[in-house]
Amino acid sequence: MTALTARRTRWGLAAAGGAAAAAWWFGDKAPYPYAQRGLLDIPLPYLTCGRLDGILRPRPGERILEIGPGTGLQSLHTAPQLGPEGRLDIVDIQPEMLDHVTRRAEARGITNITATESDARTLPFDERTFDAVYLVTALGEIPEPDQVLSEAARVLAPTGRLVVGEFFDRHWIPFSRLHRLADSSGLHLETRHGPTMAYLARFHPCHRNEPVPSAP
Repeated sequence: MTALTARRTRWGLAAAGGAAAAAWWFGDKAPYPYAQRGLLDIPLPYLTCGRLDGILRPRPGERILEIGPGTGLQSLHTAPQLGPEGRLDIVDIQPEMLDHVTRRAEARGITNITATESDARTLPFDERTFDAVYLVTALGEIPEPDQVLSEAARVLAPTGRLVVGEFFDRHWIPFSRLHRLADSSGLHLETRHGPTMAYLARFHPCHRNEPVPSAP
């Protein structure tokens, strides 16, 4: 089973003391326990909703996929920007997380979120379905992240974009590794914001005759 929930940690936790930091590090499991969901609503440095907007650039009428929405920190911010004609699909392996996001959306009057319980390595969508796909602190929790990226590339429209956000914890994927995995999945790097320990990166499907940049 894969873990598709976003993991949120706090930089200050590491400074709280050796014992607490060790307990956090070795107890950081995937999927993120629903019982500890409160931490998922805390924005992480460099991975705020505002920074996600700047690199994802959601537009009215688009259909976007979020993999591993957690409790909906990004979902509830992104979906309204798509407007009544747009749609945000969320995919997670944990039904509790999906139910949580759906309830929060209903309470806020957000009606354009569709939840699907699924493994991100075998997405239940047709090719070229989405204008954008994004994962924030979720990719490193999923076994075979290369397969997840290949699936993301498959369901993206030719002009679509993929945004990956990663934050330093035991499931963290360094940017250099992500770049290599994306290259192998036919995804071309457009831009990256933030340091390697807390970054957002945007890719698009490589087009014919478009050179793939070498990963560092």
